[in-house]
Amino acid sequence: MKETCEQAADFLVSILEGTGLRLEVVATDASDGCLLTIDGADAELLLAQGADLLDALQHLLNQVHGRRLPEGHRIVCDVQGFRASREAELRAMALHAAAQVRSTGTTFSFSPMSPNERRIIHLTLAASGDLYTESIGEGSARKLRVSLRKTAP
Repeated sequence: MKETCEQAADFLVSILEGTGLRLEVVATDASDGCLLTIDGADAELLLAQGADLLDALQHLLNQVHGRRLPEGHRIVCDVQGFRASREAELRAMALHAAAQVRSTGTTFSFSPMSPNERRIIHLTLAASGDLYTESIGEGSARKLRVSLRKTAP
C-alpha cells in the first residue's frame, strides 16, 4: 500500500507542477488508505467553490491509483484540514436531521452532495435502528433521504 500511496503522490505532484501553482504534497499511510496533504501558497485555490477542484483531483487519483489499494481503502486529498472539518459538519448535519425526523415523523432530504459526503451521513446514522437512509436521484443531483424505519405491525 505504501508504494501505491507514493506513486499517487508523485502523480499528483506532476499534475500540480503543470499548473504553475505553488503547492507541495505529503503522503501518509492511513488505516483506511492513503492521505495526500496538499499545502503551499496557492492551497486556498483548491478549496474554492466548495472544494470542487480538490474533489476532482481526489477522484482522478482514485481512478488511476486507487484500484491497487486493498478493498475498502481509498486515496484522500486534503488541504488545511478541510476533510476533517467537513466530515464533522456532515456528522452534525446528520444528527440534526435524525432529531428532526424523530420529532416530526417527516422525511428529511439533504441537498445534492457527493458520494463521499452521502457515505459519511449513511455511516453516521447506520447504528440508528429507528432510521432509514437512502440515496435518491441521479448523477450530480443525487441526494440522501432520512426517514423513520417502518415497523412490522
